[in-house]
Amino acid sequence: MTTTAVAPLTIQDAEVLVSAARRAAEAAGVTVSVTVLDAGGHLLAFRRDDRAVLISGETSTRKAYTAVQLDSATRELVDAVQPGGLFHTLPTALDRPLLFIAGGVPVRRDGRLIGAIGVGGGAPDQDHGFAVAAVETLV
Repeated sequence: MTTTAVAPLTIQDAEVLVSAARRAAEAAGVTVSVTVLDAGGHLLAFRRDDRAVLISGETSTRKAYTAVQLDSATRELVDAVQPGGLFHTLPTALDRPLLFIAGGVPVRRDGRLIGAIGVGGGAPDQDHGFAVAAVETLV
């Protein structure tokens, strides 16, 4: 069996993601916090603007953590945690509780998960858009 190596998410990649998400948010007049994790859920980059709501930093981190743990955009998981949903009884006894609010997006390279970005501070759909815009800068 032959496997192809995929370059991991680097600190430089993470800084590009943070900068791109911040620029997208600023263009919309929104102040956000941004977190980037590698595929193992380890922190690579974090930025909290002093004008952002204090909890936005934890929110962005939990969104990124959820996206990397479940390899899915948090926006796509919202219905899954509703009563009767696929993850309604998903235990949260992980390192950090999961957060099912739009704004967490997996980062892939060559189709493989290499990390995730989480954005918090705007409306959920705005945060999702800022995260997607950032991920698109790495393509």
